[in-house]
Amino acid sequence: MKISLIQPGRNNLKYLKWSYDSIRKNQGNHEVEICVADDASTDGTWDWCLEMMDKDPLFKALKWDGPERVGHTILYDRLINEIATNDICMIYHADMYLCPGALDAIEDELKEKTIVSLTRIEPPLHPDGPEKVLMDFGVEPEEFKEDDLLEWFTKPVDSTGGYQPKHNGPTEGIFAPWAFYKKDFQEIGGHDPLYAPQSKEDSDIFNRFQLNGIKFIQTWHGCVYHMTCRGSRRNTVDKAKNIYEDSPEWLAQNARSTRNFIRKWGHFVKHDALMKPIIPPKYDIGFIVKNCNDQLLSILEPWCSNLYSDYPYEDYIAGEEANTSYNLFDRLKPYDNEKNNEILVTIDGNTFTQQDFNYIQQLSEILADSGEPAFHGELGNITVEIFEEMNTYEHTLIKL
Repeated sequence: MKISLIQPGRNNLKYLKWSYDSIRKNQGNHEVEICVADDASTDGTWDWCLEMMDKDPLFKALKWDGPERVGHTILYDRLINEIATNDICMIYHADMYLCPGALDAIEDELKEKTIVSLTRIEPPLHPDGPEKVLMDFGVEPEEFKEDDLLEWFTKPVDSTGGYQPKHNGPTEGIFAPWAFYKKDFQEIGGHDPLYAPQSKEDSDIFNRFQLNGIKFIQTWHGCVYHMTCRGSRRNTVDKAKNIYEDSPEWLAQNARSTRNFIRKWGHFVKHDALMKPIIPPKYDIGFIVKNCNDQLLSILEPWCSNLYSDYPYEDYIAGEEANTSYNLFDRLKPYDNEKNNEILVTIDGNTFTQQDFNYIQQLSEILADSGEPAFHGELGNITVEIFEEMNTYEHTLIKL
């Protein structure tokens, strides 16, 4: 199999080196092209990339000059579209060690209209889950217990004290590292720059893949050892205090990306226990808000297609427009503006409660479960009115 591994990096050179060594050690008889993007690093990443391109004909790289990061949301796509030469690619993080046989497992499962994820073996920095295996072989490259990992991982499955898959066969789910056919990626337009530089871009593209008919496969016979969150979220070379706390930069961007995800999809990120996306319907919903205020405007705006209020919204737009590519003037309208949404929700800021906001956050599921045209009813202190049509629009979000 010929495969291109896609690895943006910012100030995580020691992880890139560690990851590179594991790939070359354990790639087997596969032809592996390693594609790295330097995201305005200051730790010598680009010098290393130049050195590696001289040494390794299957190592390729591009550089973003900065000075601010552009983010992996953009650089994933640049590497796939501009640098990678193979039909098969894999999103692969710098803090991942490729275990022996991983690419064999991908080759066994991958075909067009499928995406194959490798199982992650992780130190216990995050809670356990049915889609991964917790086992501690070190949390930094300099303390990595490679021999112990290989001894444990390569023991026969029916022996004691070795790697034990949690499931007998493949399961459905998607997360990094994920391998795919480039044409399936390009068919939907790749990652949405709405989420740049990072956060929620993966959940967005996973939704779009699933809506476009892609089947997800997690193989339990192919694994990576994953140190977790060292791209930027907990990279101590790049603004994180330590490996146990998210950096302030990541937290701020995650908040922005979460609001943009809600604007686009109408709900929070949802998936089952094995990380397969759950995608509620997307409806055309207008909020009519009287006795509005700045806080209520900020809370409610992402959750609807349009918001009609008796509160001046120009200052809110001035403060929020830098955080989104949505045209907020198209979304926010005066209270008495003509209302053309298929579903209208009436809200009174004087009586709006936390329970009412809980209904707002679950509105897609509530409408899917019990909504119908010509409905008029109440949820707590809010009123919901559905007109002649009740179309769903999630499939319009598949392609950029």
